[in-house]
Amino acid sequence: MSKILKSLLAGCALAIATGVAQADYPEKAVTVVAPYGAGGASDLAARSLADVARDYLGDQPVVVINKTGNGGMNGARFVSESAPDGYTLLLARVGMALYPAVQESSPVGWDDYTFLGSLEATPMILAVSANSPYQNAQDLIEALKSGASPLAYGASGATSIDGFTVQALLSDNDLDPLRAATLVPYKGGSALATALLGGHVDFLAVAAGSLMPHIEAGKMRALMVYAPSRMDTLPDVPTASELGFEKAGQISGWSALYGPKGLPEEIVAQWTGVLKQVGDDPDWLTLANRRGSISTAGQGDLAAFARSQYELFNGMAKDFGYLK
Repeated sequence: MSKILKSLLAGCALAIATGVAQADYPEKAVTVVAPYGAGGASDLAARSLADVARDYLGDQPVVVINKTGNGGMNGARFVSESAPDGYTLLLARVGMALYPAVQESSPVGWDDYTFLGSLEATPMILAVSANSPYQNAQDLIEALKSGASPLAYGASGATSIDGFTVQALLSDNDLDPLRAATLVPYKGGSALATALLGGHVDFLAVAAGSLMPHIEAGKMRALMVYAPSRMDTLPDVPTASELGFEKAGQISGWSALYGPKGLPEEIVAQWTGVLKQVGDDPDWLTLANRRGSISTAGQGDLAAFARSQYELFNGMAKDFGYLK
């Protein structure tokens, strides 16, 4: 037998073996890495996905592990450097697009992945305390424009998602995004909510999950929602897009499922089908509603969306002077 024929036969055997392996995927537990801490949005979404997805993966378990640090980049890098076999995936958050957009030394690029599918939008809420004089978003904007009384807002950082929520709103209203209101930093959603309740800041725009208990208790007032559509729990509160705010209307928290770059097409196709089934699953929809999220599982073009989010935040970082 010639060397050429032997090579051809070996190649065919390898292709057949690879095809069988992919056709049988998954043959063991799939690990989903949540790149932020336990109890946060990525962790909750990952565990909800794990609960539901196994029903559509031949009853193979989905195991969630938390790998935190460096703005989510530790977990992101772990997944991006994993073998592209479909057994290590990332519960991606908006930070996977935002961090590389504002940090030139980001260890992982926004596109260093295989994009498997969207999972949810997690609304942000522009809120004030219940005793605030501002009854709606326009009241707050007019107060900011008047400059009569300098206002302060809480955020976890200037180039964090909850910093950009406010700065985008200021920019949309021809206000200086860095000077029209004073940023007061706090670490975490609960600390930010406490700051607003305590009168240490005048307003903020942070994740709905941190604010809804206080809004429902009548201690805070929601002025606007950063989300693709109104929240079922706040049907009378308009979205940023409805109010005509271009930059702010493009901002929302979100979760998606990423894999290492180079995942085989068969595995990508399988997850595409799984996520469509997850999106119709009553348990998933119930869990999403409980988290205050809007399910987007199985919807849209994730690669195009991730690019648009990177370009949005990179453009704002340049416009606002964080990047040259």
